Amino acid sequence: MALSTRVSQKKQIRRKAPRGFLRRVFKRQKPHLRLETSGDLLVHLNCLLFVHRLAEESRINACENKCGVIKNEHVLAAAKVILKKSRG
Repeated sequence: MALSTRVSQKKQIRRKAPRGFLRRVFKRQKPHLRLETSGDLLVHLNCLLFVHRLAEESRINACENKCGVIKNEHVLAAAKVILKKSRG
């Protein structure tokens, strides 16, 4: 009998953005700020894109240093590069 190719997942992946949390943080930090109804989703998307770029740049730095593991210094170097690029 063939082994099952199905992989069990113990933890479900969240498909929705934490909108309540984001709104609460915005209200605490800047109570005078008035956001559009989908503004919190745009902020969440921007955060996800930043983390994705950070991961890619960190992986590139680790490969350039011929290191198989992404270390703290790879992430810090990547963060400097990405933040410089995003200043505009």
